Formats: sequence, C-alpha cells, structure tokens
Amino acid sequence: MNTLPSTELVNPHTDGIDRLPTDEMLRRMNDEDEKVAGIVRGCIPEIAHAVDAIAEGLRSGGRLIYVGAGTSGRLGVLDASECLPTFGVSVEQVFGIIAGGERALTKAIEGAEDDAVAGAVAMDEVSVSKHDVVVGMSASGGAPYVRGAIARARERGAVTVGVACATPAPLCEDADISIQAVVGAEVLQGSTRLKSGTAQKLICNMLSTGAMVKLGKTLGNRMVDVQATNLKLVARAQRLIADLGQTDLETAAKLLTESGGSAKVGIVMARKGVSASTARELLAAAGGFLSVVLDPTPA
Repeated sequence: MNTLPSTELVNPHTDGIDRLPTDEMLRRMNDEDEKVAGIVRGCIPEIAHAVDAIAEGLRSGGRLIYVGAGTSGRLGVLDASECLPTFGVSVEQVFGIIAGGERALTKAIEGAEDDAVAGAVAMDEVSVSKHDVVVGMSASGGAPYVRGAIARARERGAVTVGVACATPAPLCEDADISIQAVVGAEVLQGSTRLKSGTAQKLICNMLSTGAMVKLGKTLGNRMVDVQATNLKLVARAQRLIADLGQTDLETAAKLLTESGGSAKVGIVMARKGVSASTARELLAAAGGFLSVVLDPTPA
C-alpha cells in the first residue's frame, strides 16, 4: 500500500483560504506556524544526540555536511554558509550539497531529487569518511537523492542524521539518528516551503549552533569567533574586545588589528596583557575555549 506522507494531506484549517479577507488568511497561516516550535521541541532529545555527534566529529577533524533537495537543500546550504562568519569555521568544515548543484539554489530543478545514484555519487565526490556527520534533509522524508546520499554516507562510515517533517519518513529509517518533526498538513497542500521549511530551519539552527557552542566558539552567548569581514562585524568584534577584554574601544580597535582580525585572540591579549602569538598558544592549550583561558579554575 502506497501511503502518502502527511505533508500531502489537505489542511481543514486553511480550506477556503482563497475566499478569506487578507488579515484572516494571514491569521490562519500564523496559527499553523505557531504549532511548529512546539513540534520541534518534542524532537530535542534526538537533536541533542545529533549535536553531540556533530561536535565530536568536528573535534576529530571531520565535517558537517548537509544534503537535501529543493527547499530542504537550500536551507542546509544557508545554514552552512552562515557558519563561516558566525563561528569562524572554514567552508571545508561545514557545507551543504543540494540536488541539482549550485544552479538549484536559485532555480527549482524538481527532477533532481529523484536521482538516488546522484546522491550517492555526491558523497563519493566529497570523500565522506568516518569522522564526518551527514545530515540528510527531506520534508516528505522520501526524496531519493537524499536517501541515496545517506545510504552511501553510512557505507563510507559517516554518522548519518535524517531530518523529515512527515510520517511515514523512510529517510529517518535509513539514518543513524532520526529527527522527525511531523508538522502535519501544510497551509497549502504539499507546499513544504511553509511549515516544514520553518521546522527544518529551526532544527538547522540547533544543530550548528549547539555544536559550535560545544566546541568553544562562543563565550556564553557572545560570538567570540565572529569573522570581522565587513564594517558591521568589525564594529561588533571591537565591542567584544572592549567589553570582554575590559578595555576601551580605541584599544580594542588596535588589538583587533594586532590579532589579525580575531576577536577571541584580542580579548585574551587585553585580559592577559600578552602578545597575539601567546594569546593563540593559550587558546590552543584550552582547546579553543575562551572561558578556560579567562578563568582556568572556576568555582
């Protein structure tokens, strides 16, 4: 029996949406969106398992690789691309692969998700290994491209995570770690860029942010590994050095330059009164955790 994924069901709450006044139409959409965060909350144990696996993989020299098709693929690429400026990781450490290649980021290539062999080949092309964590994302939980990628990644020894927003979700059965945020029928039947997309974005936020926090990329909720790549981020890095380094903005600007643009190094220089090279040595000895350098013997 061929059972449709729940994302293909008709939503009775939004039936007749085309005949509603604009404000009521939007309230109905918002009603549906409001459900998503609670559904994702119910997946936190599985998400936590994945976060720990990602942190361990990255700590061991592995990579976080998102793979998806359509909206799911774009969300994975989006999350990965934000990790460089936010956490200072390289594009080789965290990246996304989308069915259909880069062209699919801006143009829908719907048939690309049906090619399971292409998904497997994508894993071979990036030489997936046992230290990597591959996160397969498919709203319906059945995209052949993603399933093919996850199957090959497992063969190559990687830890695999399946993220789906429907039931049944074969992808989640394929993966080592299953994150199944069942959001129910979409506002528009089958339009998984809506609630499913929102759920996947929330999950990606947790996966990458959680792993980076566990790797010492923050001090509390401060992005101390932020990359000062534009005027806004330069100003943010200077404020971080001034605040956490307990100095003034003029000195912070000087330290940011001397540190080669690293707020984290600049903070250590300010607090410890050391050179940039010594600051880097202290951070390396602390595994990159600024909190350990600043307070090596917490109560």
